Amino acid sequence: MKQALIVQGGWDGHEPVQVSEVFVNILRGEGFSVEISDTLDAFLDVEKLKKLHIIVPVWTMGKITREQVQPVIEAVASGVGIAGCHGGMCDSFRDSVEWQFMTGGQWVSHPGGDGVEYIVNIKKYSSPIVEGLEDFIVKSEHYYLHIDPAIEVLATTRFPAVKWYHSSNGHVDMPVVWTKRWGHGRVFYNSLGHHADVFDNPVALEFMKRGLLWAAQGKDIALENNLNADVFKSEDKMF
Repeated sequence: MKQALIVQGGWDGHEPVQVSEVFVNILRGEGFSVEISDTLDAFLDVEKLKKLHIIVPVWTMGKITREQVQPVIEAVASGVGIAGCHGGMCDSFRDSVEWQFMTGGQWVSHPGGDGVEYIVNIKKYSSPIVEGLEDFIVKSEHYYLHIDPAIEVLATTRFPAVKWYHSSNGHVDMPVVWTKRWGHGRVFYNSLGHHADVFDNPVALEFMKRGLLWAAQGKDIALENNLNADVFKSEDKMF
């Protein structure tokens, strides 16, 4: 049976327990065995992490130690998927550049706060993940992120929706959903999810489901091809 680890916690305003329940329902519905942890110490055992198909962080504005983050970095590089949403993955650990490098972005602002209505524009043909999905409207936080130029963008939203200092730059199409690679591992991020009810929208829920499954598939590919993350290792200083 495929194994998933959900690590939930951090700022309660992002409803980590409720968002985790959405992910648990998706993964168990697809036949995964799901472990839920309330501590970042769940990341300490690198060999246990490497046996997983996917890691799902649901943790906002916390602090992570080097001892906790390094096993995740190595496990994902070995082929374990990592997927998450909103601040639960890309505003998890503001002082961990290693985490940000792996996940592909970091939240910096949500002009207008909660309750901004905006369109999520699907990038047609960008990935099998988006096949058949149509643009949709959400009313939530409008996430402005600093992003890795290596990400593969699957959906965008247009800024500014709310006037502020950034408005002087004109229109900007900000990634909402993306994928990227980390070693042999697959990374999926969706900036939706300020509250769990954003996934009451069937398109948003389907998008998240497809992303979780896509990220997890990388593990089987790594196993089938006997891939080893050692090919990416270097003795040069990275951080």
